[in-house]
Amino acid sequence: MARAGLTADRVTLAGAELADEVGLDRVTMSAVARRLGVKDASLYAHVRNLEDLRGRIALLAADEKTIRIAEATAGRAGKDALVAFANAWRKYAHDHPGRYTATQIPMKIDPELLAQASGPRRAVELTYSMLRAYALDEPDLTDAVRLMRSTLHGFTNLEAAGGFAHARPAEDSWIRCLDALHVLLEHWPARREEDPA
Repeated sequence: MARAGLTADRVTLAGAELADEVGLDRVTMSAVARRLGVKDASLYAHVRNLEDLRGRIALLAADEKTIRIAEATAGRAGKDALVAFANAWRKYAHDHPGRYTATQIPMKIDPELLAQASGPRRAVELTYSMLRAYALDEPDLTDAVRLMRSTLHGFTNLEAAGGFAHARPAEDSWIRCLDALHVLLEHWPARREEDPA
């Protein structure tokens, strides 16, 4: 029987908070149960297992991150939108490292939950919409999305891991990386004839 006041959303939020504190890989059903002050068995009335919980954390994080990016980029275009998008992405990764990790690794998510979640779909729409200002056609647009995601994810991951030990502040490099990304997007290289379309 489900414990009064305990819901799937509450269990998910507890798991997300724990992920931010100790890392997604250290989230267990037992740790979440302790956080909520319940027995492990109580959680299974709301989430199927640890995989289900992690999938729910990923969907929660995707929603949160997408809302932040949408708010940051509203009414902006071109480089202004790119910088706002990137800064919102990086700030979310800093503020919620465990949740952020959940958005970046492949995991099995209940198809019903995924169908109801707007975060992942909206994230793709926002990214493609923002990059359309650079007048790229397919398949270049998809390549640009992948480049941008690799740049933002790579930088934030290295930064979080302490990978920027050089005396130059990471913030200064971040600004220059976004400048360079903007220039590259504006001057996207032409495809070679042998490149697949």
